[in-house]
Amino acid sequence: MTHQRSAAALLTAAVIMLALSSPLAAEPPDTREQAAVRARLVQWTNDFNAGKVEESCDLFAPELRYDYRGLPERNYQDMCAGLRRALTDPSKHYSYGLAIKDIFAFGDMATVRLVWTLTLTGAGPQPKISHEHGIDIFRRQPDGAWRIIRFVAYDDAD
Repeated sequence: MTHQRSAAALLTAAVIMLALSSPLAAEPPDTREQAAVRARLVQWTNDFNAGKVEESCDLFAPELRYDYRGLPERNYQDMCAGLRRALTDPSKHYSYGLAIKDIFAFGDMATVRLVWTLTLTGAGPQPKISHEHGIDIFRRQPDGAWRIIRFVAYDDAD
């Protein structure tokens, strides 16, 4: 009986040690949907920073509605008009950095919690940097592309 207890105790200890040594705290790899949404955001960052207006507009679905702190609700036309103005203004240069906090995908929908770091140069002697926190809601479109249909964003409080 003592031998069986010792063997059971050793087995229990081994299981506990194995559980504690495995990387359970690490984030699981992205699902295919999460990876596709992440890729869209990375591509958008590259397109925006390269000044590609049409490619930048393509991240957003025609039914887009969004809220940015202090501004009225806006839509796809407003978004693309703003992108066009920003990316074609020769006196200023805008660039974005992306920090994704998490992505949740479920079926043809996904949500992303993120922070954009916007750097504006040419509007003064020093670059202006802002941090824009947000939640984006994506829907997989009939063409298979993930596009933002809604988002809420705000910059750091002054």
